[in-house]
Amino acid sequence: MKSKAYVQDLKQKSVAELNEQLVAAKKELFNLRFQNATNQLDNTVRIREVRRNIARIQTVITELSK
Repeated sequence: MKSKAYVQDLKQKSVAELNEQLVAAKKELFNLRFQNATNQLDNTVRIREVRRNIARIQTVITELSK
């Protein structure tokens, strides 16, 4: 499974690296939403993938913060 490997990769990183990745993912989500609003986005499933990746990153940050 791709998501399990992604989560395992996230758990290997530090909180600072995860925060950087979170910011990048949020920027990507903003750009995807902007493209979708202007009818320039072909692959709308990418929005869902990025949203779920953001949630995964936030979950791992929470786990590491405890």
